Amino acid sequence: MSLRLVQIEAEGQRCVGALADAGHAERLADAPSIYALATAAIAEGTSLAQAVERRRTGRRVALARARLLPPIEHPDPAHLYLTGTGLTHLGSAESRDKMHALAKTEAGQTDSMRIFREGLAGGKPAPGAVGAQPEWFYKGDGSSVVPSGAPLISPAFALDGGEEPEIAGIYLIDPAGAPRRLGFCLANEFSDHITERHNYLWLAHSKLRPVALGAELLTGALPADVRGMSRIYRNGRLLWEKPFLTGEANMSHSIANLEHHHFKYANFRRPGDLHVHFFGTATLSFTDQVRAEPGDEFEISADAFLLPLRNSLARSMAQCVMPQPL
Repeated sequence: MSLRLVQIEAEGQRCVGALADAGHAERLADAPSIYALATAAIAEGTSLAQAVERRRTGRRVALARARLLPPIEHPDPAHLYLTGTGLTHLGSAESRDKMHALAKTEAGQTDSMRIFREGLAGGKPAPGAVGAQPEWFYKGDGSSVVPSGAPLISPAFALDGGEEPEIAGIYLIDPAGAPRRLGFCLANEFSDHITERHNYLWLAHSKLRPVALGAELLTGALPADVRGMSRIYRNGRLLWEKPFLTGEANMSHSIANLEHHHFKYANFRRPGDLHVHFFGTATLSFTDQVRAEPGDEFEISADAFLLPLRNSLARSMAQCVMPQPL
């Protein structure tokens, strides 16, 4: 059973709502956050869907009168990990290869193309088997999460601030140290593509940026074929748009394989921690020679979700703070 959950602030209180449609949510009782709701479900020995059914009130909230929050938050942001994988989608290697075309191996392939082909060959293993290891990156912690409607702030030292339309999985580690998937959300895995293009070893630097999460948490299984649209508006006018495909039918890895290669590390199975794991994309405005500017608005939508994700681009003027002797 799939549900669509949102975290909202309405009438001066934070609560969880179950989406009835794109404009209304049913307020749940005794659920100040999705983290609290999921923690309660584990303690009660029920599924997340059953925990929702027990807390239905029938009270509808108009989303236009509420403030949409990110779909997941931890009381201590340091206990929310933002991580992801790249080169996981059919066609994603082409975009990456254009950026890394000069970094050839002796065999005449970029490392990006080699990883992508390994994923094609072994990224969807049989149930219970271990498949090819994907690319992996760290993006930040809960302090880097931006809700829909808020600006994505590029640091002063950044060379670029570009969108990456994707879907992310959201997980809670239970008291026994087992990852429990709460569901999926839309995401803009905002990155610095000029820094990445300069040297593939700078990929880690390019990913340390804020990330926007769509307000809607989709529980249950992700549809195999998800079709979306990524757009950029400038001064209210459409600057660029392109469809994107995701879901396992359009990926070179299964979601289970991506989850295995993240949670195989014991330090990612600490009870009480949250994880938001990005599954990758094949669609970037950067590869179409588009350069986003402060004030531009990113819009990401997909047929599996009722609510779109919208964020404007801003630039920080704050300079780096250098360490001082104590």
